[in-house]
Amino acid sequence: MSSETLERIARNKNVARAAARQLSMEQLNKLSDVIGEVIEQKKEEEKLRKQEEADKERKLAEIREAMNDAGLSVEDLVGEQPRRRRGRPPKNASGS
Repeated sequence: MSSETLERIARNKNVARAAARQLSMEQLNKLSDVIGEVIEQKKEEEKLRKQEEADKERKLAEIREAMNDAGLSVEDLVGEQPRRRRGRPPKNASGS
């Protein structure tokens, strides 16, 4: 079953019912168990992702606070960017 088919089934209740009619009760119960496991796994992944984002935000806040306490800004940490040269690049010295 393709990803497109699963998406179509997930978006439309009538399509899902039609697909379910083609399966036996045993197959439907197994599908329900598998989908339940997938949902739990997705929930756990989302929980971990949100935790990682919160940790990152907390670390950024700590760094900003430490920088403020030290009287530093982002510009103090980042060196001056090299200036771009205008015009055409020089031709090769080999003369080809």
